[in-house]
Amino acid sequence: MPEYGYFLSCEEFGPADLVEQARMAEQAGFRALWISDHYHPWNDAQGQSPFVWSVIGALSEAVSLPIETAVTCPTVRIHPAVVAQAAATSAVMTGGRFRLGVGSGEALNEHVLGDVWPPADVRLEMLEEAIQVMRRLFTGEEVTHHGPHYTVENARLYTVPDEPVPIDISGFGPKATALASRVGDGYITMMPEAPMVEQFRKGGGGSKPVSGGTKVCYGTDRAEAVRTVRRLWSNQFLPGEMGQILPTPRHFEQLEPLVTEEMVGEKAVCGDDVDEHVAALTAFADAGFDRIYVNQIGPDQRGFFDFYRTKVLPRLPQE
Repeated sequence: MPEYGYFLSCEEFGPADLVEQARMAEQAGFRALWISDHYHPWNDAQGQSPFVWSVIGALSEAVSLPIETAVTCPTVRIHPAVVAQAAATSAVMTGGRFRLGVGSGEALNEHVLGDVWPPADVRLEMLEEAIQVMRRLFTGEEVTHHGPHYTVENARLYTVPDEPVPIDISGFGPKATALASRVGDGYITMMPEAPMVEQFRKGGGGSKPVSGGTKVCYGTDRAEAVRTVRRLWSNQFLPGEMGQILPTPRHFEQLEPLVTEEMVGEKAVCGDDVDEHVAALTAFADAGFDRIYVNQIGPDQRGFFDFYRTKVLPRLPQE
């Protein structure tokens, strides 16, 4: 049976708010935390983007829940040797309750140092090599690596957890899912698609954990909740590869007129219909997910946690 976690949004909230939400999540009965890793928000209306590793340090002291990045791109903006050090320290601070979720990234976050943003196939090659580098460093041994994308010279992590940090790989298409099944310690995706879970398990993932997440907007006024989702997260309704190739929040804002309130109302869980919230999360459970994360869009975090604690979580299939 699946576990249910809360998805902390670094795009919408600053560090203090994120820590307080984590406390509320634990009190409400959520059993794990995801936290996004961004350099920019998707648009200026979201308005935040704290450095995730600092926030994880605070979370390690504030709650006892497992924590995972969803997801970190360890390939362009930050060298994998540095990500490995951050992840290893996070694992030590959380007593081994940290997992590193990784993905091939978006230009929005990764182009900020002026590096070329490579095509998808190259990004996956870079991701695989980055994972190899990080796993070697997690051993605590000295590492020298000369690969097609990364060079590491005499690097050693002195602060490492007792067990290597598990690395889960995000995938939204067959190529990334194949990579996850071949080299990942788990699989992350954002849609309750049973065929993708099946591909991961049959491709080599076996019984390794599959995690998924979704965004909702709880509120007693459904129309207002729909407007909140459109104002803050219209980017999640854009088709194709735009999410991976557009370079600035301004570019995403330029596409907001393409997303109507009708589209949001049809595709997003908005309002306080318990059955609707339960159905959205149950869809992940039915598709074979092991851990399911939900994020509340907008400012009514306390109302959301009260709603889920009393109405939604008690109705979900779980351990």
